[in-house]
Amino acid sequence: MKVRLTISFDGTSYHGWQIQKNAVTVQETLKNAVRKITGEDALITGCGRTDSGVHAINYVCSFDTSSRIPGERFAAALNANLPGDIVCKSAEFAADDFDAARSAVKKTYIYRILNTETPDVFERKYAWHYKYPLDVEKMREASKAFIGEHDFLGFASSGFTVKTTVRTVYSLDISEKNGLITLEITGNGFLYNMVRIIAGTLVMMGAELIDYKSAAEIIASRDRRRAGITAPPHGLFLKEVYYRNE
Repeated sequence: MKVRLTISFDGTSYHGWQIQKNAVTVQETLKNAVRKITGEDALITGCGRTDSGVHAINYVCSFDTSSRIPGERFAAALNANLPGDIVCKSAEFAADDFDAARSAVKKTYIYRILNTETPDVFERKYAWHYKYPLDVEKMREASKAFIGEHDFLGFASSGFTVKTTVRTVYSLDISEKNGLITLEITGNGFLYNMVRIIAGTLVMMGAELIDYKSAAEIIASRDRRRAGITAPPHGLFLKEVYYRNE
């Protein structure tokens, strides 16, 4: 049987999702919890990689098991064996051909920026503190250029291998309340560090370090040097993963 999990995690103490030698990761921690309740060394497939310090609100993963534990009891059993910074929100049986990564059709990420002069001790792990003034309206205007299908090669870090760097961004919304700026972006897929580079670029445009009117030109250039900095990982959250027929 295949079990599908939806989990949340605070990525502060983890070196990303994927198992690594000599580093604590979310996948390894979850695998250990599954082993405790099933006695199996399960291969857990995640909906994608996350970097060190990145968080998730609804991260989907799956694994095969021969355990007889009812699907609805998996979540409670896992939470009894997981640390407090990882929570299993739901567990259910899935079709045998379900793949948490390959079956996904789009994802939503949010990136949080605390634009206040004074840092907030309670946000230090969950938002990028940028103390210099940002023009949110210029950021919103620039964000329009990212909507649609584009070659986002200039918004990816090196060290990745993909068949194509073309991606479709369905929406990119920017909200602000009490100095907390939130970017919410939905697309059919994202390149390595793409969301963080888009966030860094929009911040530099809001700070008038890059001309906000040049967004479309920078995208078309496919030149990483023309885009902005890579925003820190701790402001990034995977918010939602979407699947066919859901």
